[in-house]
Amino acid sequence: MTDKSNRELNITRLIKAPRELVWKVWTDPEHIKNWWGPSGFTNSISRMDVHPGGKWEFIMHGPDGTDYKNIHTYKELEEPGRIVLQHETGPKFLLTATFTEQGPHTLVSLHSVFESAEQLEEVIRVFKADEGMVQNMNRMQDYLENIIIPSMP
Repeated sequence: MTDKSNRELNITRLIKAPRELVWKVWTDPEHIKNWWGPSGFTNSISRMDVHPGGKWEFIMHGPDGTDYKNIHTYKELEEPGRIVLQHETGPKFLLTATFTEQGPHTLVSLHSVFESAEQLEEVIRVFKADEGMVQNMNRMQDYLENIIIPSMP
């Protein structure tokens, strides 16, 4: 078996929301468009077919006005515990998101595997992907705590 550790990017965060709600904000375009991506980014989702083989196509709009086209293919879905996405547009990587119940909260683990160590180094250097993952988790937590949970009956 090949060692992938030099081409992996991982983050784990305890999210103060139940697992079913975390699943929902990951799989509903009306939710994910409000928090996906690093700080300052917005999203225009053109397609989100949440089923194995389905596509998630969107444009991330950077704070500097740059648009980043993204296409993901859903490889696996285990509601409400696991999503596996293949990022089809460069740089290519496989993202596995797992959602584990921790009482009333959810432990979210993101695991990305890139095609090579050099590719991972480049996305960290050019796009600051490591910082972006942290910001993405922060945005999801803020969205859940400040928008979704307060609006629930």
